[in-house]
Amino acid sequence: MAEKPVSVVPSLSRALHRIRTTPPRIIASPPTQPRRAAVSLIIRVVPSPNAVFTPESSNPVTLSEFFELDWVNDPAARPEILFLQRENPAPEDSAMSRMRNTHEAHVAFPGGRMEADDEGGLYTAMRQTWEEIGIDLAEKDYTCIGQLDDREITTSLGKRLLMILSPFVFLQITPNAPPPDPAASTTLHWTSLASLVSAHAPPRWSTVAVDAASRLAPKHSTALRLLVQALVGSMEFPAIIVQPSSLPSVSPDGKPNVDILEKGIMQSMRPQKLKLWGLSLGMTLDLMSYMVLPAPSSMRDNSEAHRIHSGSSSPISPMVQLPYQTGAEGIRMDVVAPSLASVFPRFSYPDVNFWIWVFGKRYREVVRGWEASVRGGGTNDRRINWSGSALSTFYAAVRKALVVVIVARALGILFGFAFATWWIFGQ
Repeated sequence: MAEKPVSVVPSLSRALHRIRTTPPRIIASPPTQPRRAAVSLIIRVVPSPNAVFTPESSNPVTLSEFFELDWVNDPAARPEILFLQRENPAPEDSAMSRMRNTHEAHVAFPGGRMEADDEGGLYTAMRQTWEEIGIDLAEKDYTCIGQLDDREITTSLGKRLLMILSPFVFLQITPNAPPPDPAASTTLHWTSLASLVSAHAPPRWSTVAVDAASRLAPKHSTALRLLVQALVGSMEFPAIIVQPSSLPSVSPDGKPNVDILEKGIMQSMRPQKLKLWGLSLGMTLDLMSYMVLPAPSSMRDNSEAHRIHSGSSSPISPMVQLPYQTGAEGIRMDVVAPSLASVFPRFSYPDVNFWIWVFGKRYREVVRGWEASVRGGGTNDRRINWSGSALSTFYAAVRKALVVVIVARALGILFGFAFATWWIFGQ
């Protein structure tokens, strides 16, 4: 008989309590680039079809009370997170999403840019969610858990800052909420958290290929883009294949909520493979690390947990199975920062990766400092923007490596052309 999968509800409870009590790392916008954006990570627990609900109280439940409810702790309850698929992404999204495979689609979180009259990042996340998918996060059905660390959105291989992104986590605290009303060009995908964090069925990792020419060459110069593509190749980013849930939500009387189907937010019928990558994957991994990694106090008190944390692996390894990125020799990204494993690409040409390693000394020093902070106190020093420093030093190495590779390729082509000319006409 097959073993029943372990519920991720306790892990979700631990994660949300930790997020609520952990101050996020706030990145101030520089005067030269004041633009900011915010997104919403919306989580719900889908009750079992056989769940029995008690009459609702007039007072909203607290986070602790929510995870004590019988229908939440039912073994058949299914925690889910909401992703969306935009047919017409924002300009900065499309710049990052020049995927070569048309059978792939990029999923993300609802959200967008902060407007001048917004009261703050939380207001922006709630406003953009309402405008984009019709979910009112100010209603009693939802509660804001807290904020994850700010993230920097860059372009031109990390050289230019576009904006600062603030992710906010929300939880649906009722078994049923009004159905979303997404824009016609947006498809919603509720995805089981067990498919992302589970030792029984770890997530399926893949890659997203992006033409390096889209980052290096002008948009309107086709010849130069083709030349750069031939010289440099493509960039391959880690990605998780998203598998949306196939079951609809249930209403308080235990019956399927047909409005969910009518709104068209179930799994898309297109034969596209949904991939979670880039910043959205980084934010998801931030959430997942809260679900898996032990709290700092438990790591100091539990010698076994400390041994695991300080060894060659961490508790997140069997649950998430992070891809190739290790950051530096002897350093595991699942120990230092799981989300960092999703940000940096590999190149399709091995010599490009070699030269990135040659010029990546400063990047490796930053990661080692980050690791020392994590291992020393059980958590990283939140006064230091480790992820921003790693991002800037890594892409600085990339830019140097690409200069060397392009020059070497150009010299090789010139030498080959000269040799061929001599061979043909000099004999």
